[in-house]
Amino acid sequence: MSQPAQKKQKVSSLDQLKATGTVVVADSGDFESIAKYQPQDSTTNPSLILAAVKDPKYAKLLDVAVAYGKEHGKTVEEKTENAIDRLLVEFGKEILKIVPGRVSTEVDARLSFDKEGTVKKALHIIELYKSIGVDPNRVLIKIASTWEGIQAARELEKEHGVHVNCTLLFSFAQAVAAAEAQVTLISPFVGRIMDYYKAKTGKTYAGPEDPGVLSVRRIYNYYKKHGYKTIVMGASFRNTEEIKALAGVDFLTISPGLLDQLYNGRDAVPKVLDVESAKKEGEDKVSYINDESAFRYEVNDDAMATDKLADGIRRFSHDIISLWELVEKKVSA
Repeated sequence: MSQPAQKKQKVSSLDQLKATGTVVVADSGDFESIAKYQPQDSTTNPSLILAAVKDPKYAKLLDVAVAYGKEHGKTVEEKTENAIDRLLVEFGKEILKIVPGRVSTEVDARLSFDKEGTVKKALHIIELYKSIGVDPNRVLIKIASTWEGIQAARELEKEHGVHVNCTLLFSFAQAVAAAEAQVTLISPFVGRIMDYYKAKTGKTYAGPEDPGVLSVRRIYNYYKKHGYKTIVMGASFRNTEEIKALAGVDFLTISPGLLDQLYNGRDAVPKVLDVESAKKEGEDKVSYINDESAFRYEVNDDAMATDKLADGIRRFSHDIISLWELVEKKVSA
């Protein structure tokens, strides 16, 4: 082995990924597990918070949230809802002590088709962050990329200055609409897209041919060609090959398990995506502004996107209900 090759292998795959210009984001509610990877940002969702809150080491955060809920609200339902909102914010606050950038906190997935309800909940979460001394500019509100969710995101960004992360994004149409709404960031779900096609075809996909990877590359190229400022953050990875195949994309949010593989790995991670190449490869411009029917048709016409969006909302809703039941028992005690 040559000396240059030996030197190259001393640098971790994670550091090489960061060197491509991609911002690394930790995808976890278990904030104690992410510090060593030195991520810029962190994302959470109801499933991650539900898993984390069952760990005894986070009992103090649950206690704070329950105490807050008991003091805010007349009915058990109101107290529970307020306790859960405070719980999400408590996790966000602790995560922000570790990451220098921003944390994503998700709106209740059961509001995915309720624009007004989403806006109201998002503003409430931001006010809770303010009340405990967290700068709202360090918070991204995660909203499902339904038509109603994207319209809520537009209003939050434009009228309230709230930064939004459009999540559960599986189709090109969702990405176009989110960019037109001028949201801060989108989260295309790479692994879940791959899961769908693997189940349908029985094929095993390698990094560059992975349907989820190809979806993110298409969106990235389109955004760069047309000058959209919305950040593309690949999410929901199944393996490090998917991650390496997107090196150079704006952001990647990665689970602790895969972060650890990259941290301990020494495989080369060359830059794959760059702005100038993207501008040449991006598609012609399309638009869904004020065209709800066209948006819904395009998403509906994509069987994968329709299936995975509905499945994602169901899963997150199920976990928020489980979290609700856990917190309700403590609020009622």
